[in-house]
Amino acid sequence: MATDNIKLNGKKVAILVADGFEQVEMTEPRKALEAAGAGTDLVSPARGTVKSWGHTEWGQEYPVDVSLEDASAGDYDALMLPGGVMNPDKLRMNQKAIDFVKDFFESGKPVAAICHAPWTLIEADVVRGRTLTSYESVKTDLRNAGADWIDEEVVVDNGLVTSRKPDDLPAFNKKMIEEIAEGRHTGQMQQQQYRQRATVGATQGRKRSNAAYPERGKQSRTASVDEWPDVQGRREAMEASQSG
Repeated sequence: MATDNIKLNGKKVAILVADGFEQVEMTEPRKALEAAGAGTDLVSPARGTVKSWGHTEWGQEYPVDVSLEDASAGDYDALMLPGGVMNPDKLRMNQKAIDFVKDFFESGKPVAAICHAPWTLIEADVVRGRTLTSYESVKTDLRNAGADWIDEEVVVDNGLVTSRKPDDLPAFNKKMIEEIAEGRHTGQMQQQQYRQRATVGATQGRKRSNAAYPERGKQSRTASVDEWPDVQGRREAMEASQSG
């Protein structure tokens, strides 16, 4: 599908950022989206303006179109997540941002994330069983969270588009536009529903087992450490099981 012929007229895309997002990873995808006819909103927990990072130093400031506090995934057709180290690190500690991201997956809407942005996806628990890529330093975090990480310039998995770095932007933008043009992806919605059911089932199963066999419960908590979706969570779980 040639993106030159794809039109996104009537589509609206949220671009979620915090201070420290990589400037070119926002400006170039935004330019590509608007050239295809989509409307875009810069959504941020920052008030008024949000500050970018230009590779090795602070970059330009950009006006925030919609405060994260007032944003709703229901108002958008897709989500785009730029990278930068500080940006996703701030977002993954913001529960409103995590809930906002989850809403797109639960409704099957396309999501595009580049560079370090998958850190936020890990925190939202939406990468287990998914195939994606990222900046190389995020690879282990993604694999620990249950993702299948591969080293390619762009990876598409049921509406989830990921790339590694700014050099990949041409391929990233092309696939992002294609996936948004296709609309909702049932596969993405079904995968998220499956993950939620699996998480609830595992939690309930452990509770029943722990209630019936307290000593086994202590052992099972240690044995299930590898199932935790993030590195810090596994570390805290291991420490808690050892102290108990």
